[in-house]
Amino acid sequence: MDNTLFDLSGKVAVVTGGNGGIGLGMAKGMANAGATIVVAGRDATKNTDAVKQLQALGAKASAIPVDVLKEDSCRALIADTMKAHGRIDILVNNAGMGIRKQPEQYTLTEWHTVLDSNLTSAFLCSHAAFEPMKKGGGGKIVNIGSMMSIFGAPFATAYAASKGGIVQMTKSMATAWAKDNIQVNAILPGWIDTALTRRAREQVDGLHNSVLKRTPAGRWGEPSDFAGIAVFLAAAASDFVTGAAITVDGGYSVLA
Repeated sequence: MDNTLFDLSGKVAVVTGGNGGIGLGMAKGMANAGATIVVAGRDATKNTDAVKQLQALGAKASAIPVDVLKEDSCRALIADTMKAHGRIDILVNNAGMGIRKQPEQYTLTEWHTVLDSNLTSAFLCSHAAFEPMKKGGGGKIVNIGSMMSIFGAPFATAYAASKGGIVQMTKSMATAWAKDNIQVNAILPGWIDTALTRRAREQVDGLHNSVLKRTPAGRWGEPSDFAGIAVFLAAAASDFVTGAAITVDGGYSVLA
C-alpha cells in the first residue's frame, strides 16, 4: 500500500468543537497521521486540555477561541489560522448542540440557536476557508451530520433539521467546489458516548438499552471510532470521494 495516501504531514487541520467528544477523537486521528491541529472552541479550559492531549501524541497543536454563533468569530478563526500557519488544508465542522423538546415547545430563539450552531456555522467556516484552500491548490472539508440526518425523533426537531441540512449543504458544496480540488464530505455519527449523549440518557427514559438493542455492534460508539474516518476524508486516499455522507454508527441505521 502507498503509505502517502494516509499521510497528513505538513497539513493544517482546523476542528471546530475539537476540544472534546467526536471532535477531539477526529483531531487525535489526524494528529497521529502527522497533521498540525488547530482546536477551535469556546471553552478556554477545554481547549487547553485538548491541546495538551494532542501534544502528548507528538503533534503540533494550538487553540483558537471561537463562538460559532457569531459570523465575525467564524471568519476570524480561518483568518487567524492563516496568520499562524500560512495555510489551511482541512476543515472539520464539528461544533454543534441540541435542545431536546417536543416541536410545539420550541421558542423561535431556541430554533435559531440550534440551526445557527449546527448548520450556519458550518456554512460560514466553509465560506471563509474556500479562498485559502483554492489558492493553496485544494482542500478537504468534513461536515458532521448525525443519524438524525436520516431519522426523525420527537425530541429533536431543530437538531434533525440542522443535520439534514448538513447533508444537503455538503452535496451542494461538493458539486460547486470539485473544480477547485476541494472535496466536501459528511460523517453521520450514531449513538456515541459523549457528554451530549450522557445528558440524553438522563433525559430520555430507556435510551441506553434501546440503543444497545438496535445496534448490531452491541455497544455505544466511542470518540476514538472517528479517528480512521477523519484521516481517510482528510487525506489523499479520498481525493475522488466528494459529496458523500458516511454513517459511523455500528450498523444502527441499516438494521430494519
